[in-house]
Amino acid sequence: MNNNFIIETKSLTKEYKRDEFRIMALHQASIQIEKGEFLALMGPSGSGKSTLLHLIAAIDRPSSGEVTVLGQNLQALSDKEIARWRNEHVGFVFQTFNLIPVLTARENVELPLLLTHLSKKERIDHAETALKLVGLGDRMGHYPRQLSGGQEQRVAIARAIVTDPALILADEPTGDLDSQSANEVLTILSKLNKEQNKTVVMVTHDPHAAKFASKIRHLEKGELLPKGVLPQV
Repeated sequence: MNNNFIIETKSLTKEYKRDEFRIMALHQASIQIEKGEFLALMGPSGSGKSTLLHLIAAIDRPSSGEVTVLGQNLQALSDKEIARWRNEHVGFVFQTFNLIPVLTARENVELPLLLTHLSKKERIDHAETALKLVGLGDRMGHYPRQLSGGQEQRVAIARAIVTDPALILADEPTGDLDSQSANEVLTILSKLNKEQNKTVVMVTHDPHAAKFASKIRHLEKGELLPKGVLPQV
């Protein structure tokens, strides 16, 4: 693997079986993503963009092909090893926030650190630092129900970066937000990319969101289109 590539996939394919039917979610996708990139994966619903992101995050396993992230062949890891690897190296931001309602913002952010060897004080310090980084230093004790949608997503971003991962993966991170909140979230992701040198891969169908990325790749009907090629309208 080229040291400049933080992500490299080769002929990555994912097929789902539904009774007697077979659904090809992703077909022969090969991509190389360099360290420090902010890449937007664009395409309509069902194009395979979220499937590709989930395979890169090892949330799902491919039917065939290879995926190497940070020099690690993900197929070689057991489920237990993948969980630990992901917690150490990948921060994942979901469209629907996935915050736990009965936990405060700080406690939600602290969750990934429970799998580390940090002391309770160190976990709290890390969680508070992450929340301050996304502009929520004054909301640490608030519960999700006491936050706006944009603030909830910023808590989710803080949770994603609290372990200081090299890679941030975001699946439609602005899909449930109003335009102002969306811009705030996209600005944070851009700053993490430019100022913290985080590699960011974002799935989106929104051209405005994609403008925050440094590179854009399009998917259509489960296939990754060549660089510079736009889907047919």
